[in-house]
Amino acid sequence: MSAIYTTDEYGRPFIIVREQDKKSRKTGVEATKSHIMAAKTVANIVRTSLGPRGLDKILISPDGDITISNDGATIMSQMAIENQIGKLLVELSKSQDDEIGDGTTGIVVLAGALLEQAEELLDRGIHPIRISDGFERACKIAVGHLDKVSDVIPWSKDNTSDLFKCAKTSLGSKIVNKCHDQFAQIAVDAILAVADLERKDVDFELIKMEGKVGGELADTLLVRGVIIDKDFSHPQMPKEVQDAKIAILTCPFEPPKPKTKHKLDITTVKEFEELQKYEVETFVKMVQQVKDCGANIVACQWGFDDEANSLLLQHKLPAIRWVGGPEIELLAIATNGRIVPRFEDLSSEKLGSAGKIREMCFGTTNDNMIVVEDCANSKAVTVFVRGGNKMIVDEAKRSLHDAMCVVRNLILDNRVVYGGAAAEISCSIEVEREADQVSSIEQYAMRSFARALDAIPMALAENSGLPPIETLSSVKSQQTKQGVTSLGIDCMSTGVNDMKQQFVFDPLISKRQQFLLATQLVKMILKIDDVIVHNADEQ
Repeated sequence: MSAIYTTDEYGRPFIIVREQDKKSRKTGVEATKSHIMAAKTVANIVRTSLGPRGLDKILISPDGDITISNDGATIMSQMAIENQIGKLLVELSKSQDDEIGDGTTGIVVLAGALLEQAEELLDRGIHPIRISDGFERACKIAVGHLDKVSDVIPWSKDNTSDLFKCAKTSLGSKIVNKCHDQFAQIAVDAILAVADLERKDVDFELIKMEGKVGGELADTLLVRGVIIDKDFSHPQMPKEVQDAKIAILTCPFEPPKPKTKHKLDITTVKEFEELQKYEVETFVKMVQQVKDCGANIVACQWGFDDEANSLLLQHKLPAIRWVGGPEIELLAIATNGRIVPRFEDLSSEKLGSAGKIREMCFGTTNDNMIVVEDCANSKAVTVFVRGGNKMIVDEAKRSLHDAMCVVRNLILDNRVVYGGAAAEISCSIEVEREADQVSSIEQYAMRSFARALDAIPMALAENSGLPPIETLSSVKSQQTKQGVTSLGIDCMSTGVNDMKQQFVFDPLISKRQQFLLATQLVKMILKIDDVIVHNADEQ
């Protein structure tokens, strides 16, 4: 209760509002430090998932559903975080996922490291606004330096080897790395199949992901067409249709009904027979209309009863029923067909065309799926993921999505920086150098920004079982002496720490977005100096 209802000595009612005892309040540095503590706690959770040797997390929902993932955005979104600042970090990883699709773990680790450095500066008595300004300045230098150290990777529809290498880098830390090359190739082929290279645009709506438990990851394939998780409506219908002409219907195979509530009284056998005759005639007419327009297969959004099913079989017209809305749309796009809402509107121009439609059967469970191949519009593709259990299939789908996003980013902007934290180390050295030229108090914040960038290579080294401080110092000194900005952490212990030779690439726009978004969030957190919490659950 936030108010008490009572009466005075004359019986007149009034309300006493109890406000302050229901509120806890934190102000100034205390408030900022509590926020930093909350954000650091969240960032430390995903820190161990960074890099190719990063560990997975198991997340159990309140319903008992299990998710195993090392994808930063997935882990963050499925953690039930109550703290408001923690929720900001969740939104940070989500915005990176929505905009770029990859680098969601790194951005959270970087934000946590920046806040950790900010805490030390606050302890020195530096004002939060001056820290924010220093971070902003350092971020500008780091982003400018990224542009300088970036390389342009050439690619074309015929030469996709560099896109393939970038997709492999993205998949390196995922569960699918045992089928590394296969999944990277699927990601590149899927994106190039749907990409509009003139506009440099990729429509992810045209790429459908289907998963089926059973088989192994190596059985995953890219279908240049559509897979529908249905089977033919009658078991005696042919299992394969060549040169298919598809009628795509959103109207049901049943006699028309009045839109309003209705009641039909049948009092004699003759009336019943007439009704039955009318139904059969309606079904025959509908099937005939489909046959007349030249269709040899029907995809219907609604179901139909046994009578309609039997008539379709007699007229040798295979049919698929209960096809969902998104699948109907994708089928129409892939086959260049039109979705028809009424039987009267059917015509040969509105039919979709495909080279082959076949039914696939899996294992001993009699699970079937319809595969529509050699479509008229080759821009619609389906990735069919197989795996030993649902968790592996789901994680493989997420991994493929990340790899596809990387390829999409390179189509938008084909500049790359080198992975293995080479870019972060190079930016850290540059920011340190620039900080020495600054006379104001912001130089402390700029050096702290450089130290925060070092948190990424240290986390990579730590997760790979290498001594973090020793490894970082060695790479930093090599970069400074040799002036080679592609030297990074050799996570896979290949004996070579030049990421250019290891072909470890990150898209420039992904790395730039990480720096900008993380700095923006840290600035916002540092500017909060007063927290009033209303404890509504107290009585």
